[in-house]
Amino acid sequence: MEGFDTIIIGSGVGGLATAICLARAGQKVLVLEQHYVPGGWSHSFTLNGQRFSPGVHYVGLIDEGQSTNELYRGLGIANDMVFFSMNKKGYEHAIIGDETFSFPAGIDNLTQVLVDRFPHEKKNINKYLTLVVRVNRELQLIPKLKGFWQNITVPFRTKHFGKFSLFPLKKVIGWHIKDPLLKAVLNVQCGDHGLSPKRACFPVHCSVMSHYFDGGFYPMGGGGGIVKAMTNGVKRFGGEVRVKQSVEKIIVENKKAVGVQLKSGEIIHAKNVVSNADPTITYLNLIGKEFLSKKLIKKLENTKYSVTSLILFLTLDLDVTQFGIDSGNIWMMKDENDDANFEDLMNNEITEGELFPAIFMSCTTIKDPVSFNGRYHNFEVVTYVNYDKLNDFNGLGDYHNEEYALFKEKVIAKLMNNIEKIIPGAKQHVIQAELGTPKTNEFYVNSTRGNVYGTEKTLNQVGPFSYKNKAEISNLFLCGASTLSHGVGGATHSGVAAAATILQCKPEDLLVEDKNQKLRVYDAEDQTTWPDWVHVKRSDKKRTFKELRDN
Repeated sequence: MEGFDTIIIGSGVGGLATAICLARAGQKVLVLEQHYVPGGWSHSFTLNGQRFSPGVHYVGLIDEGQSTNELYRGLGIANDMVFFSMNKKGYEHAIIGDETFSFPAGIDNLTQVLVDRFPHEKKNINKYLTLVVRVNRELQLIPKLKGFWQNITVPFRTKHFGKFSLFPLKKVIGWHIKDPLLKAVLNVQCGDHGLSPKRACFPVHCSVMSHYFDGGFYPMGGGGGIVKAMTNGVKRFGGEVRVKQSVEKIIVENKKAVGVQLKSGEIIHAKNVVSNADPTITYLNLIGKEFLSKKLIKKLENTKYSVTSLILFLTLDLDVTQFGIDSGNIWMMKDENDDANFEDLMNNEITEGELFPAIFMSCTTIKDPVSFNGRYHNFEVVTYVNYDKLNDFNGLGDYHNEEYALFKEKVIAKLMNNIEKIIPGAKQHVIQAELGTPKTNEFYVNSTRGNVYGTEKTLNQVGPFSYKNKAEISNLFLCGASTLSHGVGGATHSGVAAAATILQCKPEDLLVEDKNQKLRVYDAEDQTTWPDWVHVKRSDKKRTFKELRDN
């Protein structure tokens, strides 16, 4: 029987960050992934030679000196990564009814563009964005306050957070902004935490907005580019990553986690076990109620998970730039009634109607110019749905039947109607259109009810109410989107926090300053910023595609 210091279940960025930190500290580390590729929601895959990333659409705070940049440098993986900055004049485009608004990089630029568009709200815009910045700054400050005197001054240091933290986004924005369209624009990034404004936690929304104030960035290679750098980091420090390894259960003896049993029957022992799976999968599926306290069982019973999704992986043989498509993401909403649109997504039958009331759309071949073969453009188109609306397929051991195939055809046709509003004639240029459903999410990512953000990010499930890194079972730890935070950056930080808990140190102690580590960042649409090797890779991609097509 093999023995390890730590076994990590799941190779999402949280699990991989934990593995890097522990392996670098000298531990013998094993990462087990049930999928055939590592990465969890951050993995990439190819369909007929075209690459897609289901869960990574942009990352914020990548510029030098900013927190995500420092995170990757501190993990010792920055040299293995390349990011492309998305359209600085519109890294995010909100299409709301017949109106379009683009989010520029830089909060001063955003403020000015908003004021120019909504001059009657100038004073309110300045006041509201200042509040967003302050609440986020105070939110980030809270964990850093140490000692008696700092803690005793918490109410003064975090007065804006304290004043507004208990209210949903809809109430707070309603106190500051009156124009319905402006509210919808400022709320559009609710999609990044999967909640309508009336249910969204205001501090979480502040955190999301602030994460992208300085623009959006996309990794070369999609999410797989991040995963490759992280798995290489694990291996470089002596850790091991194994794929196609389904864990059947976490072995608990005398209220202590001592290893795992795989579905093959193999038992692997370890001093510590870290789960990158969500809490329900971890505690109920891998451990079992008999090992849990009544308090934890009650918490699990009351836990709500985030929305699930439909994702269309689309390839078009079309120059989409003629329709204004660029490296910026697109949020498309039927109208400014964002709460009603979200409720329609949750309550309406999925295949009914001609259009979805809200979608997210992203062109990866413009965001990652190295991936463009000179002709085909790839898109990921996402909308949220209610998992319970899939009752015809839920509970089936094999849901790949005729009804499921027909369901996917109807959904693809409906999403294409949305896309035609942005790219007229797109239907006539489809090379491939494959749909990922909540059942796909369950199968490949092993997430409860196909959730995309871990636990639902409502007030009663974030911050002090989220799941802790340290479990009540000795030597068992958690990381991932249901603990510290969601998103690429948040989940990665959760992995560092889990490792720090195991090593009994501070997370910042595990982020090692190395002047030789440098993240390379280029402009996705400005070829003059690309080094020669990017041009060479892009040319090779075009040449290979041309040769395959001609043959």
